[in-house]
Amino acid sequence: MDWKIRRLKMVEEQLKSRGIDDERVLKAMGKVKRHEFVEEAFKIQAYNDIALPIGYGQTISQPYTVAKMTCALMVEEGMKVLEIGTGSGYQAAVLAEMGAEVYSIERIQPLYFRALKVLNKLRYFNVKLRLGDGTLGWPEEAPFDRILITAGGPKVPEPLLDQLKVGGILIMPVGKKKREQNLIRIRKERGKIFEEDLGPVKFVDLIGVYGWEN
Repeated sequence: MDWKIRRLKMVEEQLKSRGIDDERVLKAMGKVKRHEFVEEAFKIQAYNDIALPIGYGQTISQPYTVAKMTCALMVEEGMKVLEIGTGSGYQAAVLAEMGAEVYSIERIQPLYFRALKVLNKLRYFNVKLRLGDGTLGWPEEAPFDRILITAGGPKVPEPLLDQLKVGGILIMPVGKKKREQNLIRIRKERGKIFEEDLGPVKFVDLIGVYGWEN
């Protein structure tokens, strides 16, 4: 299986053709080995435009969704990024490939250890992982230039807003019903929060003190 050819085909047919035009995002997703982040049984589908199960009721998002969220985050090299919901580790790898310093939190222990193993194997040493409640953030490493929440909740957790740097951007699926959300982009300026709706999405539930109850 020529994984590189399949990756580049994914970039051309699933991303560019649907309006993803950020060259840095396209380049990163053309490099990150998505097949390494899925279970063996699903490797053959790794570059299809679908979400895939990774166990424990969680998924690895479809490539287009990852690209859309990454573009919306407007990450620049050297930025400090907090990710809530490590999952497979794929999104963290894309951010790392773009030169970000990534801090990612996962609440499910087996997924945490699996992501840690894969990220180390692929030498993404600019990703730091933590096991715990992502809705509480990572206060000792705050503030962050960017925050990305890869699970849907009823509202943006206050601790995460507090840990976002002034001038920073936060992306999160928000909705009053589980699995029915809109992707929200928040910009934090001095004394003000600006919110932008980027359209409907469906993500797994954000579980934690400031999310849905488990």
